[in-house]
Amino acid sequence: MNVNLAYGRGGLTVDLPKDRTTVIEPTFRPGLADERAALLEALESPIGAQPLKAWLKPNAKICILFTDITRATPNHRIIPWLLAYLESAGVRRDQVTLLNQLGTHRPNTKAELEKMLTPEVVAGWRVVNHEPENEHACVTLGTTRTGVPARINRIAVEADVRILTGFIEPHFFAGFSGGPKALMPGVAHLETVMSNHGVDHLNDPRSTFGICEGNPLWEELLEIALRVGPSFLLNVTLNEHRDITRVFAGDLVEAHRVGREYVRTAAMQKVDRPFEVVVTTNSGYPLDMNLYQGVKGMSAGARVLAQGGTLILAAECSEGVPAGSPFDKLLREGGSPEEILGLLATPGFVRPEQWQAQIQSLIQRRAKVLLYSSMSADVLRAAHLTPCTDIAAAVRQELERFGPGSRVAVLPQGPLTIPYIA
Repeated sequence: MNVNLAYGRGGLTVDLPKDRTTVIEPTFRPGLADERAALLEALESPIGAQPLKAWLKPNAKICILFTDITRATPNHRIIPWLLAYLESAGVRRDQVTLLNQLGTHRPNTKAELEKMLTPEVVAGWRVVNHEPENEHACVTLGTTRTGVPARINRIAVEADVRILTGFIEPHFFAGFSGGPKALMPGVAHLETVMSNHGVDHLNDPRSTFGICEGNPLWEELLEIALRVGPSFLLNVTLNEHRDITRVFAGDLVEAHRVGREYVRTAAMQKVDRPFEVVVTTNSGYPLDMNLYQGVKGMSAGARVLAQGGTLILAAECSEGVPAGSPFDKLLREGGSPEEILGLLATPGFVRPEQWQAQIQSLIQRRAKVLLYSSMSADVLRAAHLTPCTDIAAAVRQELERFGPGSRVAVLPQGPLTIPYIA
């Protein structure tokens, strides 16, 4: 049977044995008939908050936080619609700053920003990349639970009105994306993010897909985000075609809770028992633009993988690991996944982006991991991964190795699905 995988910009079709293959994907939700009208209606009738126009006092400083290039948020649609709404309410352009939620990622180039926001927005409005390593660009709002300063971007903190945009999807250790993640880690200082994404938080079994309340990592994200002050949420949900299926606007806590429950009903998919082989993706471009992001797809597939099984990730990784990133350096610093976990368990050992290496290594502790990508075999081996050049052949080979009765699960949309064992 042919299965279409989300891979890069074009997708990938693989031929798998029909009698031994289970396809696991989110319940399909059709796109809205009129996305713009739905967004404007949500701004006028938000959840748990006054309409956005009521927030727009004369001369108010407004900060719109938007997701960076590694996210699939349709910024090129929702941001122009939002800006037009603000102008119709009498807001001047010099009142508004658009702040890029980079988290700890690299800054986006002007060309990337134009692609994300449209050239007209970049030319006509103030657009700023967050600076995660610049203390002076941040304001300290108490400390994290480990005593590290909780620093958030100054532009966001000092704004009179904050509009947090993004899209809600399952997240491999924060439960769901969107909501408070726009502020923390979206525009938080690197040291603050590293504290929140620390080894102990990630080792907590509640720090996983689909769990927010009770998840110590997410609860701290929310706690710090609320210290900034009231924020207006504008989140969307998407289907596999990147169509907007719903708009959730209003109070940060309430609107996000309603949105993530909507996502949960589509994303949660039950299976009866683990699979010996799992093929997963990272939902295609831009989500699979590098290996750092690809760990999310590994994590989704690992949820239903048998102990000692084989996981195959299809992620294009057009930007590589990326080379020279803190994630890349940490993978090379440890000679094996076990050595990496040993380093992370060493008192005082802290590295940027260690959370991704920790999760990858924990998966590799119990499974063989192959990667089908555009990266060279040498780069993959340096990342402790086995190169895969033919997914269909690799699946058949692994099924033969595991013997009669072994099965393969396929997650064509990767971490947009939350598979779980009944």
